[in-house]
Amino acid sequence: MPQARPLAWTLAAVAGLALLAAASYWLQRPRSIPGLASGNGRLEAVDIELSTRLAARLQSLRVQEGERVSAGQVVALLDCAPLRAQREQVAAQRQQARDAAATALSQVALRRGEQAVAAAQALQRDSELRAARSRLLRSRQLLELGGVSQQQLDDDQARLGSAQGALAAARAQVQAAAAAVSTARLAAAEAQSAVASAQAAVQRIDVELRDCAIRAPVAGQVQYLVARPGEMLGVGARVVSLLDTSDLGMSFFLPEADAGKVLLGDEARLVLDARPDRAVPARVSYVSAVAQFTPKSVETASERQKLMFRVRARVDPRWAAAHLPELKSGMPGMAYVRLERGLAWPQRLQTGAAAASAAEPGRGPARSALP
Repeated sequence: MPQARPLAWTLAAVAGLALLAAASYWLQRPRSIPGLASGNGRLEAVDIELSTRLAARLQSLRVQEGERVSAGQVVALLDCAPLRAQREQVAAQRQQARDAAATALSQVALRRGEQAVAAAQALQRDSELRAARSRLLRSRQLLELGGVSQQQLDDDQARLGSAQGALAAARAQVQAAAAAVSTARLAAAEAQSAVASAQAAVQRIDVELRDCAIRAPVAGQVQYLVARPGEMLGVGARVVSLLDTSDLGMSFFLPEADAGKVLLGDEARLVLDARPDRAVPARVSYVSAVAQFTPKSVETASERQKLMFRVRARVDPRWAAAHLPELKSGMPGMAYVRLERGLAWPQRLQTGAAAASAAEPGRGPARSALP
């Protein structure tokens, strides 16, 4: 009989603890607010993996874990000495190609000059041929009148043949000069192509040299340093894990009756467990078009059995930039959206000037609309 009293005390203590737990849950449980829909979730930031675009040794890291970086800031440097040497070699080849192109262009000018000389000589030979024909015609007429001898006629006949041959040779030279000009132009075009190819090679190496400095694409916070200086990294190797703090948001789930009333761009409010006295302004940036089962993070089994729609509320970027030290990815909280457009936000969910005026001295303690 004496042993029954300690057992009764133990049962009473267990019952008291159970009642305390039930009371705590009853007081702290999320309760619905008329005109608002809510869901629990965690603050999320986009995880960006900064990796290499070329194989090289990691020379140095310019950031530490937890450090905040700005967009374009260098976070790591690769050892690209071989690539710089290759650029010097390609730059020298580009200069050689430019010199060859200049020589080819001068050859085109020279061949054009030769073509002009050949054309002038052909014109001269044509004139000489016409003169020889006229002389031969007069000699034949004078021979019939006895004014010239047969020898003179034969000489004029020979001069005509010589002029015809000279004209044919001059015309052949004109054709040869034209062919030489065409050949020089082709050589100049090839030289220009070689210059363009060398220039493209230099630009490609310049791009790779810029990739030797790994930069943060957006403002964010360094989460992990994956690689260390001195390590040999391959193409696509991860170096730094960065959180994009400019795109903070919370994903939560709403039933069909509520999700159908939520539109993209609607105002939302986030209340984090770490700061229950402050509402974070946000806007709906995503509403799932397909119903799905809610995840296990929803408290009750009955809720998990319902089909829900995933909704994401993105924190106002300007507000987030001003309160970055207070916002950390993974912080749990509640998200609220209005189901009626004209409904005013409860006092605890007001932000900006409305929240400041509600907290002015002399107005008395504000009565919270949140449970």
